[in-house]
Amino acid sequence: MAFHVFLIAALLLLPLPAAFSKASGRVFDPRRSRSYAAVDCVAPICRRLDSAGCDRRRNSCLYQVAYGDGSVTAGDFATETLTFASGARVPRVALGCGHDNEGLFIAASGLLGLGRGRLSFPTQIARSFGRSFSYCLVDRTSSVRPSSTRSSTVTFGAGAVAAAAGASFTPMGRNPRMATFYYVHLLGFSVGGARVKGVSQSDLRLNPTTGRGGVILDSGTSVTRLARPVYEAVRDAFRAAAVGLRVSPGGFSLFDTCYNLSGRRVVKVPTVSMHLAGGASVALPPENYLIPVDTSGTFCFAMAGTDGGVSIIGNIQQQGFRVVFDGDAQRVGFVPKSC
Repeated sequence: MAFHVFLIAALLLLPLPAAFSKASGRVFDPRRSRSYAAVDCVAPICRRLDSAGCDRRRNSCLYQVAYGDGSVTAGDFATETLTFASGARVPRVALGCGHDNEGLFIAASGLLGLGRGRLSFPTQIARSFGRSFSYCLVDRTSSVRPSSTRSSTVTFGAGAVAAAAGASFTPMGRNPRMATFYYVHLLGFSVGGARVKGVSQSDLRLNPTTGRGGVILDSGTSVTRLARPVYEAVRDAFRAAAVGLRVSPGGFSLFDTCYNLSGRRVVKVPTVSMHLAGGASVALPPENYLIPVDTSGTFCFAMAGTDGGVSIIGNIQQQGFRVVFDGDAQRVGFVPKSC
């Protein structure tokens, strides 16, 4: 049986956000930008929007986007020059200038779309910079640690793949009915060094005819959601291997497997790994699957079941890895400890 030594003192609780609609940073004022330009209602790019409207008085294209968590943003569709910390400038990027932002828009000045859609940022810059990018998400508690100087990073272009030495790659899949998502072929899990039994490929396989099933890799979803039979098999294997942990009954929110670790500084937790097509294996650090949910020492197994037809590898499980989307070679790579 394989175990991680888990240092509880190294983790801080990240408060759960409440619904919030006001950004904490400076609000963008298009009137102060020389490169901002509204998109006309008749412009071809306006017709690329899934949900487009028109302000006839100003002849201005309007957008509206709704997200799976219930958040909604609406406003003017425009183009702008984006300038990055490296000094790189990308002109005429199509974006939404939101006037009505509702839901979980917390402490952020905006959203950067990284999907495969026609208006995502990687698609817009593909002709100049190629179709590859990578990101590394730091531990979600870094922002609340006074001593932390780490921040998440994203790299576009050839450098995203060049920095992926030692990556464990898996083929990138596509769903013709949901073309914006990055699909991967998840084969199974190991818990405590042993392959989890009871994980059926039929529960994880994409049906290209109906568009149901399959597994997507998503930076915008926090918690990994697995087809319910798969989740229950992984959860039960974790429970069986974590016999030395004190169970906290009742669960918490969408988590049904929690432990009371109060008063303990070090615990042994079973290892958890994901196995992907192409021989890729992703060994998760303990903080990527056992997370604090209150100030009383309650930690929960950070995965959940879903009956929604698609499984999702979320950002909690991705944190600490450099995740490489090699669009030219149609593969996804994971480089551990790369933030």
